[in-house]
Amino acid sequence: MAVIEKGWLGGGNTARNTTIVRSNYLWDEAAALFEHSMKLWEGLTQELNYNVMFSQRGVLNLGHTLQDMRDIQRRVNANRLNGIDGEVLDTRGVQDLEPLLDCSSRARFPIMGASWQARGGVARHDAVAWGFARGADAHGVDILQQTEVTGLMIRDGQIYGVQTNHGDIEAKTVGCVVAGNSGVLANMAGLKLPVESHPLQALVSEPLKPVVNTVVMSNHVHGYVSQSDKGDLVIGAGIDGYTGYGQRGSYPVIEHTLQAIVEMFPAFSRVRMNRQWGGIVDTTPDASPIISKTKVKGLYFNCGWGTGGFKATPGSAHVFAASLAKREMHPLAAPFSIERFHTGALVDEHGAAAVAH
Repeated sequence: MAVIEKGWLGGGNTARNTTIVRSNYLWDEAAALFEHSMKLWEGLTQELNYNVMFSQRGVLNLGHTLQDMRDIQRRVNANRLNGIDGEVLDTRGVQDLEPLLDCSSRARFPIMGASWQARGGVARHDAVAWGFARGADAHGVDILQQTEVTGLMIRDGQIYGVQTNHGDIEAKTVGCVVAGNSGVLANMAGLKLPVESHPLQALVSEPLKPVVNTVVMSNHVHGYVSQSDKGDLVIGAGIDGYTGYGQRGSYPVIEHTLQAIVEMFPAFSRVRMNRQWGGIVDTTPDASPIISKTKVKGLYFNCGWGTGGFKATPGSAHVFAASLAKREMHPLAAPFSIERFHTGALVDEHGAAAVAH
């Protein structure tokens, strides 16, 4: 068994995201998958014997209108029915958790309340990559870095290997988990995926003393922020509107994102940003992933995670590996078949997928 990596370990979206972990999704199918992942996160450091720095500091999704609060109440109720922790907070409850948030009536978008998932939080993305890599290596998995897949070897509707810049590798089962480049690999197999690739940007500030206690997200104002262990504010918002494969992004998105953060936290108006970066995300029409076999026997795709792939990492990997091993989709993966875009059985998570969807 081998993992083929075009660049270096953690050079893709794994180490280019804002590390948020939560499971408070709306529909049963998505909630089950992300809660499975959350439970694995809670024991991941012990399982890997490698500190992934998973910090369950809690996640706030702010509500600014009556409709926001109705949606929050609906989602929290749905979470509780699925055995997932969730609470609806009023303005005072939000202020108690985050004293620096502008919860006054003078705000342009007053904070009326929030959903609160106490088990949510953040993890250290590069530690996750290294921990998984070390665990895979211990189980005999070869990790081939700087090895680009240049073609898929298919005969009579069956895959039998991949072509790389270092030679061919024979395999009767191939799983593609390449985020924004999913469409490129699918094209090699003559497939067309219902995904679009967009740049997604993030920023980090100069280090500050601890000032943000939780992860704060707002769909309405359109920004989110948490604070890293070394004090940086980790900031993000939505995807760039254009499609492309550049790990960059446009300046207007940065400007819009910082306006949103200052709207929520006026005290941050004079904080300097240290750096900005981008990743490539692959988005689907219903803001849910594709975990599916294809019409090519032995070829599977795990893609379309948009901005939510990191939080699903342990659960996604577990159900995908089980599906490849048995050549039959895991029950938690079955609702995310590519066939749903033909049958209409979509899992529409645009509301719960938060800011960046």
